[in-house]
Parts: sequence; structure tokens; C-alpha cells
Amino acid sequence: MKKLKSSFLIVLLLALLSVLIYAVQIMVFDSPRDTGFYILQDFAFLPLQVAIVTVVLGRYLKSREKTERLKKISVVVNTFFSEAGTDILTGLKVFSKNCNDISIKLNVQADWTDNMFSKAVRYLENADIQIECSAEQLETLKVLMESKRTFLIRMIENPNLLEHDTFTDMLLAVFHLTEELLARDGFKDDSKADMAHLSNDIQRAFKTMLIQWVEYMRHLHTEYPYLYSLEVRKNPFYTGRSVTINN
Repeated sequence: MKKLKSSFLIVLLLALLSVLIYAVQIMVFDSPRDTGFYILQDFAFLPLQVAIVTVVLGRYLKSREKTERLKKISVVVNTFFSEAGTDILTGLKVFSKNCNDISIKLNVQADWTDNMFSKAVRYLENADIQIECSAEQLETLKVLMESKRTFLIRMIENPNLLEHDTFTDMLLAVFHLTEELLARDGFKDDSKADMAHLSNDIQRAFKTMLIQWVEYMRHLHTEYPYLYSLEVRKNPFYTGRSVTINN
């Protein structure tokens, strides 16, 4: 409300200033006809000015602002996978009964094309990722997720991610799994209902993370080849991975 009042006062003052200048012009040059002519001429040009400012300049500024936001988001996504995402993926894949099939599809290499990334995303969207839990595995995962919890909270609080719905949904799925694990004092293999519930949470988090990881790799491939090269060598779905370049 205060901003609206301030804007109105500014417009009013500028309008009064304009009237004052025209009045001075009439008094000094004693030519109301010429002043009226120039006023009408200014009004005739006004729609073109509005078009230039609102349409052309407005679109340019919006496009530039969107580009800047996307850059900030890409930095956040890169930070997530560098600090936590890759470790979490590695921790979750041990629960997948069909991990070998997934690993074959996600054996990302340096020569992958945009079409290959698209095929990988489509595969993951339709994939039936089968999850099987054991108490021992869940204890290990709980320790991992507890170590990442503070980082996940900071990520969720990042306002830049409001522009990236799918990534935010993934973070919430991962954070929910973390809370489910930390809410339990222990795990029992014979508690079938609880194991089924946790399997569903793991499946949701794992699938959304896989899709975001492929999109993240696609982005690096296009925008940051040097970062992409490192991430290919760190690929959690390649058993012979090594960050060291041997040939």
C-alpha cells in the first residue's frame, strides 16, 4: 500500500511538473498554438514509446532475468549433487533389485548426445524400479541421511529453487525419506508393513533423483564440459569408475 501511494505521488508530481513547464513555455514564447501542436505530437508518439518500453525492452529484461535465475539454479543443483546427491544415489541404489538394468541405461559417457539423455529420462519415467529393504541396509542409509540432513534443509530453504518445481519435489522426497528414517529408533526385518512403507519412500526418492541426475548431467554436457568430464568419471552407475584419467 505504501509503495502504491509513493508511485501515485511521483506520477502526480511529474504530471504537475509537465503542466508547469508547458505553462512557462506559453508565457515566455506567447504561442499557445505551437505549444498545443507539440503536446499533441508528444501524445501521438506516446503509444510507440509504450510499445518500445513494455514489449521490446520488457521482454529483453525478463529474458535476461530468467537467464540469471537459471544460472543461479544450476549452481544450486551442481552444489547439491557435489555435496550430497551423488553420495545419496550411491546409498539408495543398493536397495534396487533391478539396479543392473538401471546402471546399463545410465552408463553416461563423454560422447553422449542430447537425444541419448532424453532417452534415459524417458526410460526412468516409465521404469518399474523395484526396491527391497533389509534392517542392516536401512541402518547404513540412516547414518548417511543424518549426515546430509542439515545440508538438505539449507537447500530446501533456498529461494532460487522456487523456479525449479521438479528439483524442489525431488528434494522434498529425499527429505521425507530422511525424516522417516530418523524417526525410527531401529528397523526390524519381520515388520513387513513398515518395510513396505520405507520401500515406497525409497522408490519415490530414488526415481526422482535419477531423473534429476540425468538432467543435471545433460546441463553440464551443454554448458560446462570440464565439469561434465569429472562427473562422468564419478558416475555412481559405472562400476569401473575412477576420477583418475589413465589414458
